[in-house]
Amino acid sequence: MPTIFFYGPELEKEKKKELVKSFTAKASELTGIDESAFVVYLLSTSPENVGVGGKLLEDRLKEERP
Repeated sequence: MPTIFFYGPELEKEKKKELVKSFTAKASELTGIDESAFVVYLLSTSPENVGVGGKLLEDRLKEERP
């Protein structure tokens, strides 16, 4: 089974449904594999648990805000 992992912010349920549908449809289109074979995992991550460019995302976001 092809598997898609998405690590990102917490989303509302409707957005999650839309994301799963979109990922599945596009992956199926590009690979020729039937949509029913795909498994999609949506994993929520908070900015305090993500590092970008050697800094915590939480800190980078604070620096970017005026």
